Amino acid sequence: MPRVIHVFRQPERFVAGTVGEPGDRSFYLQAIQEARTVSVLLEKQQVTVLAERITALLQEVARRFGSDAPAGAGDPDADPLAVPLEEEFRVGTMGLGWDADSRTIVVELLAVSEEEVDESVVLDDGDEGPDALRVFLSPVQARAFAERAEKVVSAGRPPCPLCAEPLNPEGHVCIRLNGYHRRPTLAE
Repeated sequence: MPRVIHVFRQPERFVAGTVGEPGDRSFYLQAIQEARTVSVLLEKQQVTVLAERITALLQEVARRFGSDAPAGAGDPDADPLAVPLEEEFRVGTMGLGWDADSRTIVVELLAVSEEEVDESVVLDDGDEGPDALRVFLSPVQARAFAERAEKVVSAGRPPCPLCAEPLNPEGHVCIRLNGYHRRPTLAE
């Protein structure tokens, strides 16, 4: 079956979001343009890396081309993901680039595949390779995406004050305490 590449050249919305309770969340990226919506599933760490790399790319573009990197995105998009939420695929490989002609950041997300993905498949329109989502973002849209993604990732479980690992509602075995639990003392 031929490869499907979902292209969004001027998305109205490109956001990270979650479904579920902290500690048991599924992470999604969603692109919307006109009446078309595409959602892809990915790992929390992938969302973090994508936001960090977009921020770094914006800084590098500003440094190389002399333009100002957008300081903030203004009013951040705080709306929930659009429903119904139907995932197109689970993200395996991510690509990021700068299109100097359109002055946009290009984000490409490739589906998990059985075969190893060669980097030549990223940002390629060939018939061979995994399904993909390709989104072109203005620097302001890219900054807004990165800011929201960072908020979505940090909105999970609070960190342990000793080891910084996420605290679970049912308890936490802290590596800094060598597996021992501190017993709270009751003041009388």
